[in-house]
Amino acid sequence: MKKGLLLSVVATGFIFAGGNIAPVAPVAQPQVAPAACDFWGTIAVRYDAHKDGEFNIGDTENNKAALAIAMGVEKQIGAGFGLGAEVDAGFLTDGEFNTLGSLDKKEFSALSQLYVTYKAGNTVIKAGRQALPKAVSPLAFTERGTLGGVPLQTYNGVTLVNTDVENTTLVAAWVRSTYNTLTNDNTKVGDKGVFMLGAINKSIANTTLSFAGYYAKKGNALPADLTTVFGAAETKAGDVKLGLQLAYSKLKGADKTFGVAAYAATNFNGLDAKLTLAYINDGVAPLTVTPGVSAFWGATWRVMGGNANGAKQKIARLDLGYKVGAGKVYGGVAADKADGKSTAVAARIGYDFKIADVNAKVEYRYNKNFAKVKNHRVRVQGVYKF
Repeated sequence: MKKGLLLSVVATGFIFAGGNIAPVAPVAQPQVAPAACDFWGTIAVRYDAHKDGEFNIGDTENNKAALAIAMGVEKQIGAGFGLGAEVDAGFLTDGEFNTLGSLDKKEFSALSQLYVTYKAGNTVIKAGRQALPKAVSPLAFTERGTLGGVPLQTYNGVTLVNTDVENTTLVAAWVRSTYNTLTNDNTKVGDKGVFMLGAINKSIANTTLSFAGYYAKKGNALPADLTTVFGAAETKAGDVKLGLQLAYSKLKGADKTFGVAAYAATNFNGLDAKLTLAYINDGVAPLTVTPGVSAFWGATWRVMGGNANGAKQKIARLDLGYKVGAGKVYGGVAADKADGKSTAVAARIGYDFKIADVNAKVEYRYNKNFAKVKNHRVRVQGVYKF
């Protein structure tokens, strides 16, 4: 199935799907004749056996089984205009399990995306409910991993992408509110929404430089005006990849939060290895407004089962991977030392493989969070993309 997005330029793919951006050369004007629809989707089945404290794989009160479906359509309608939409749904496969995630419900459905686009030369404007990319939107972005392709959140706003500058992608956005696909709730961000400017440059060989800045007025759940800045440099030399990232966040009238993270990654005799080290000071301003996730490399929200906001953190994480048969064995360990709290530790090991056209995964995960609560989890998941 074709995975191309509404417009046949990488910049358009950027605002539709997210992820890292490859700068593009100037492109031709859009065709006047409408293009055919591009349909896409995923079907995912997942089972989680987990328990806080003593591990009990047969604990049906805590275990979760879910089926999730995501379907989208994108179409050029001519004269530079395009339309797109996405619907998502999910439900538990066994009535014995009475929650989906932390929600006391057995099913959900959502219109997670509904947008219009306009393209003129190398500029694309997208307005409506949409997914935001991680590459230049680390403060608030759309993630699709947890339910096998169903986004946890999308955003209501306007995005503008331009590639006129050689080897550079420029992005501007205004986000009025966050849409939660599980609850169908729209949550306003600040009093006037969030304003964002971002850029990705690849003028230096094998090197990517990126920047993203945000500003939001106080209001709703935001106690004060918020300013956040991210900057990163990544380069490759032979089989070695290096990265450095800085993050800064300031709530007006409160202490600043800043973080620095660095990684080194390589492949040695077929073994992928990546070491990440990070430091976060004790400021209270958030480095993310997306619950549970952050593009700050040192963040350990998901692995640790919660962050230590307001405390100094020293973080170390090692990730490994090795191809075995038709799949890949992967694993990792992490530690997060936070002042005034117990050290959080985590470990996981899994096998990622493909059966026919289904991407499958079996994983065991362990963590002990800052409250010394231990959690064991076994996950089995299959995702079919079409």
